[in-house]
Amino acid sequence: MIALPAVLRAATFAAMAAIAASQPAAADDMLQRDKLTGDWGGVRTELQNQGFDITLDYIAETMGAVSGGVEDGFVYQGRLQLSLDVDLDKLMSWEGAFFHVTGYQIQRTGGGIGARSGALSDPSSTEAHPSTRLFTLWLQQSLFDDALSIRAGQLAADDEFMISPTAANLLNSTFGFADVLALNLPNGGPEYPLATPGIRVQVNPTPELSLLAAVFSGDPAGDSCSGNPQLCNSYGTTFSFSGGSFWIGEAQYAINQGDQATGLPGVYKLGIWYQDASFADERFGTDAAGNKVSLASGTAVAPENHEGNGGIYGLVDQTLWRSDDKSQTLNGFLRLGASPADRNPISFYVDGGLGVTGLIPTRDQDKLTFGVAYAQISQDAAHLDKDTRRLDDPSFPVRDEEIVLEVNYLAQLTPAVTLQPDIQYIIHPGGSVPDPSDPNGGTIDDALVLGVRATLTF
Repeated sequence: MIALPAVLRAATFAAMAAIAASQPAAADDMLQRDKLTGDWGGVRTELQNQGFDITLDYIAETMGAVSGGVEDGFVYQGRLQLSLDVDLDKLMSWEGAFFHVTGYQIQRTGGGIGARSGALSDPSSTEAHPSTRLFTLWLQQSLFDDALSIRAGQLAADDEFMISPTAANLLNSTFGFADVLALNLPNGGPEYPLATPGIRVQVNPTPELSLLAAVFSGDPAGDSCSGNPQLCNSYGTTFSFSGGSFWIGEAQYAINQGDQATGLPGVYKLGIWYQDASFADERFGTDAAGNKVSLASGTAVAPENHEGNGGIYGLVDQTLWRSDDKSQTLNGFLRLGASPADRNPISFYVDGGLGVTGLIPTRDQDKLTFGVAYAQISQDAAHLDKDTRRLDDPSFPVRDEEIVLEVNYLAQLTPAVTLQPDIQYIIHPGGSVPDPSDPNGGTIDDALVLGVRATLTF
């Protein structure tokens, strides 16, 4: 039997080939298109006039751990993304209403680069279990000339919260939804590739200031998931209401955003989050008599639990310099976050970096980006390792931190095609944890990861 994803891929590429074949064009015209399949003989423009905007993108990526990590070798990751946006004002005169849906068809060969590197921070922001899945599905209503908007449905927090535009050019997942959230929330929280039911409210008191608040279902994997959350919610249609509620709020202040602004643009954000679920202690549990003991003692029958979890974060994304004609820019970003050490594996996080646009003359759309991320293992988790060393294994390593360094160059080959070679060096993958392939009990060596990503817009 042919697998469903294979059938969908074949049907999708056959449809794209048919569309492209239906509108012959010169090679020069193809190179100038914003979308490889063009205007579909005028059909795409007509659909947009009616309120329908269809986006089809394909990301093809190969990455390999070439030294260090857990296992050498390259993997391939492919992701076909289909999105439909509907302007309900154009379609049915519903003023200020907007509908959105995104789905993925994900392929992977050679296992995962995250597992090969041994890192907490997955080197690929697109890596996911092979599947055909729904991602986001929501309806948004804007009111009072866009001073207020309400979005409800299947939402992802990493679509709008804790996002740095400059950091988003990097491929490591931590530069998107940072580790201080992604690794501390149950099963990763509502982020790619698992969204959850939620409601988001945005208020814009001034053109520069935006206030966002959202509540999401706490666990995207669904009730009683004990394995891979992407397998528990294999098609993105679990619509989980388990894991309590995840609340997040963010204040955004954006300056010099207009085309006519004379100053350098920048974005400043401050956020806070809270989840009203039960979280296991990183170090202590209780024994059969109810006494508090280390989880490393061998007598603990269950970890201690804490009600609720939370954290704070902030970020700056600022243009530091640009040429008079705005064809070249230098941008910088900095993000910080902190969470309680007793119930989170990551208690402190900071990342930062620089991005240069138009480094090469005549290539105004190319981007060179460098970033470094530091994730500190919580002191309670480190103390558990010290307990293990004291009570069981004197050579057991003590976790400390994981550091990611990344540089890549995004080349805009055509308006519809980009190519992005990437280099990452990961210090203390996993935070200095035992190497499962080392019989002598050594830690995972620092990992060098090389990769290249191509993005095609159809």
